[in-house]
Parts: sequence; structure tokens; C-alpha cells
Amino acid sequence: MIERIQDLPENILGFMAKGEVTGDDYESVMIPAVEEMLTRQKKLRLLYCLGEDFSGFEMKAMWDDARIGMRHFTAWERVAVVTEVEWIRTAMKVFGFVMPGQVCVFSNNELAKARQWLSE
Repeated sequence: MIERIQDLPENILGFMAKGEVTGDDYESVMIPAVEEMLTRQKKLRLLYCLGEDFSGFEMKAMWDDARIGMRHFTAWERVAVVTEVEWIRTAMKVFGFVMPGQVCVFSNNELAKARQWLSE
């Protein structure tokens, strides 16, 4: 499940992943929010928290994640990923180098730091 984080500055879009994230989660929550924000501004700042309750991605969700990332490739100004899941931390560090915006990975106990970094 993906839930939108509501208490963020207007220029930051945030999501909290809990349990298993599905393709339906992306299609009903994340993709519409990204598309809507892009009608108001050209660049996105994203907070994606895969906290302690996160258990994994359904294959369709991983496809949707890649698809929305590539569809708006140059729109990602800053992306903060908060997680302890090692393969996600490694993937973000590797793929973060090819993204035109800045990508930073934070531990679960650094959520406040991730929010601050996005606000700078």
C-alpha cells in the first residue's frame, strides 16, 4: 500500500509505503499525484519512505515505478528515499548517478533529515 504524506511543503510530493506495494497503488495513488503536480510546476521533489512496515514490491509496481521515472526523467529535481532495505539502497545509489536530478538515500531514523534536504 502507498499512502500520500500530507504535511509537506507545497513543492514536495511524499509517499509512505506499507506492506506490499502493488501496481494498483501506483496507478491509483502515486501516478495521479505526480501527474497533477506536474501541471503546477516543472520540477518535482519526491520523498519516498519505505519504512519498517514495507515488505516488498509486486512486479507490476516495479514496472510502474520505472515507467513513471522514465516518462518524466528530467522532472526529478531531488529524490529522497528513506529505507533500510539494502537492495533498494544500493539500486538508488547506482541508478541515482544517471538521473539528472539529485538522489539521496536515508535510513529510517533520518526521515527528518530527508525532509530537510528536500526543502533546501
